[in-house]
Amino acid sequence: MPEQLLHSTSDAPWLPAGGRADVVRSAVPPSPVGLVRLLARDGSAVFCAARDDGRVDLPTRVVPADDPDGSVTAARLTREVLGDGPRAVPVGFVRNVVAAPDPDYAWPTPLAHFTVWTATGVPRCAGEWVDVVDAACVLRDRHWWPLLAADL
Repeated sequence: MPEQLLHSTSDAPWLPAGGRADVVRSAVPPSPVGLVRLLARDGSAVFCAARDDGRVDLPTRVVPADDPDGSVTAARLTREVLGDGPRAVPVGFVRNVVAAPDPDYAWPTPLAHFTVWTATGVPRCAGEWVDVVDAACVLRDRHWWPLLAADL
């Protein structure tokens, strides 16, 4: 499947001035990857874990520099959440395009990627199922949301 641009936000408010965020459907993980997220679904619900700020989100891990496309980290995250059997496959990514970083921007420039991987299984860790078709779904403001919304 070729890359498919689903959404683009010019002058994204969460990026340094002039930054753009693209949401791209792709079966091939890009590089460099800063974070991986795991999308586990059960009908119209997705499995979420608590973030450091108390909100829920897809289970997420930071990708170390020695895993440029995040595939090793995604496999590790999948084992942590779903056990040894399931295999994660890429769904797509958010690509930050930042030409002029500011001191608070911690990701690589000019490109940084944050991938979403999917796998099927029963979670074996703490978390909750969130109904994504509910109009009040708390996940609708996440940067990766267009990857999920495209399949609803």
